[in-house]
Amino acid sequence: MRHWLQRRAVARSAIVALTIGLALLAGLAFFSARSTAQASASVASRQQVSQQWNEIYLKINIEYELLVDFLDQQSAQGRAVLTGSIGSAEVNLRWLNANGGPEDSAQARALQNTYGGYSYTLRNLVDATRGTDAELVVQQARQAALSAAALRKQASLNIARNNLEIGDRLREAQQDSGQIKLAVGVISLADLALVGFCTVVLLVYQRSTERQAAESRYRASHDGLTGVANRNLLTESIEKAIARTVPGGPGVGLLLIDLNRFKEVNDTLGHHAGDLLLQEVARRLTGASRGTDVVARLGGDEFAVLLSEVQSADEVMEIGRRILAGLCGPAELEGLTLDISGSIGVAFYPTPSTSAAELLQHADVAMYAAKRGHSGISMYDPEADQNSFEQLTLLGELRRAIENGELELHYQPKVRVGTRALCGAEALVRWRHPTRGLLGPHLFIPSAEQSDLMRPLTEAVLEEALAQHQRWRHEGLLTPVSVNVGASNLLDPAFPARVGALMDHYGTAAGQLTIEITESALVDDPARAAAALRDMRDRGVLLSIDDFGTGYSSMSYLQVMPLDELKIDRQFTTEILSTSRGRPIVTAIVDLAHALGLQVVVEGVEDERTHAMIGDMGCEIAQGYLFCRPLPADDFARWAVSWSTEPVSAMPS
Repeated sequence: MRHWLQRRAVARSAIVALTIGLALLAGLAFFSARSTAQASASVASRQQVSQQWNEIYLKINIEYELLVDFLDQQSAQGRAVLTGSIGSAEVNLRWLNANGGPEDSAQARALQNTYGGYSYTLRNLVDATRGTDAELVVQQARQAALSAAALRKQASLNIARNNLEIGDRLREAQQDSGQIKLAVGVISLADLALVGFCTVVLLVYQRSTERQAAESRYRASHDGLTGVANRNLLTESIEKAIARTVPGGPGVGLLLIDLNRFKEVNDTLGHHAGDLLLQEVARRLTGASRGTDVVARLGGDEFAVLLSEVQSADEVMEIGRRILAGLCGPAELEGLTLDISGSIGVAFYPTPSTSAAELLQHADVAMYAAKRGHSGISMYDPEADQNSFEQLTLLGELRRAIENGELELHYQPKVRVGTRALCGAEALVRWRHPTRGLLGPHLFIPSAEQSDLMRPLTEAVLEEALAQHQRWRHEGLLTPVSVNVGASNLLDPAFPARVGALMDHYGTAAGQLTIEITESALVDDPARAAAALRDMRDRGVLLSIDDFGTGYSSMSYLQVMPLDELKIDRQFTTEILSTSRGRPIVTAIVDLAHALGLQVVVEGVEDERTHAMIGDMGCEIAQGYLFCRPLPADDFARWAVSWSTEPVSAMPS
């Protein structure tokens, strides 16, 4: 029996049978993935169409509610808001006509005629309110009500129809999945039996011990998750590469790679997604490296590439840039699209690194410099080594400063354009360093953003701002406060609850706190950012997008994010009068903000001409040295006493 199992024909037959079984499983997996992808695409398409109908229904509701409000109050502001909303659903109807299926396109075309008549009625009604014919107003109001009801009914029917189609497609996909699971189970049992048989065959082979020994040696020198070299093998390879060098000959280069936002992937999507990401990184690094290079994983999200036989540090940098280009980019991991990017530190032997230990240390210093400078790749610089030491010292001191209350806030007023009435104060952090004096935020905020200190620093600033707001209220100064919040806080699921708890603790009313966020916070993870913003909005927090135009915001983000305010960065403000393109750019931003229902705040207003100009553009609020520089809390309060104040309204609905 043992000799029969050792025959190659038996082993080959078992392997062929197993291969066929695995191929069947692979085919089923491919078919399942394709079926799932098709179902997902179909459902996503229907959901997109349904969303358009939802928006049509919502916009018709809004137009009618604005009409009712206007007829009730007949104010100039109500007339302007109503007039601006008329025809808002037309863009959705055109989209459905161009992109919907046959049924949705036909329904959209039919609805366009009715909606056009409805819009015409609204415009006539607005015009009629300027006259004296009350009976005509009543008649057209009834007609508008009937038209709105009919339009909402048609939109609702289309929403329901699309939802039914989505449900049918999901049920079909579920049935297909069940059949595939049954087939996979049967084939898996057959494959399991074949695996058992093959195992018996392999166990009797005389060279099994040698193969197992080789595998053990491999596991001891390679990373179990990615299959690339581990730290031990890399260290050994560096020492061997250095030993092979000769004076005046080629040198040795080392690239140390650290991934960006890997912890967020692990925290948000789980360790399985993190493992898939690490495996994809290892494949990309291996594919971008030369055949003689050693790719290693040092632990966590840190990788290294050892380059032997390189002529100069410039050549190492050239190879490093090529590897960085091969590493960065989107990756599809089990249906998830993740963007891979990283920072690379570069070191070269024999100058300035003189040993294997220094090569690793210098590459690590260079990598830290690349992350801090957002440069992607950086060559080791002895001066940067000293700077990195100072940076680490600064972070340690900043951590103690947060704990010991060395941070203090200065406040810059926000005033109404035209009336110059005080309507808010932006909190700006300073650090009262025990030996270096008062430090501006540019000296420590960038370092905090690259570490784990940004979250506690932000929360310390937020708490002090709310405490100061409470003290001002007790003194009779009713001025809302604004606080800047970094992207890392929006990615923390518990942050909105902590904001709410601080507002409750200090008795901060709805509409009295504005959270200012940067554009990068929207782009990094729009879904999580939107969830956090909605949560804070529900707690009575106003939301502002800061330094607009300096980042890469998508229009779609601005449309779906629950924002109240848009701040124009000072670099655009200074160009209003100094460049020919300055005013058109700011005007476009203001028009965009107003179209989205956002209030506009202009930073950097430093002279009367600029103040008058932004007033002509329709901007509501201004900040700048024309009114006041940032002041400590007590000085701000004294300044506010001599300045006209404006009653603070509740948060807009």
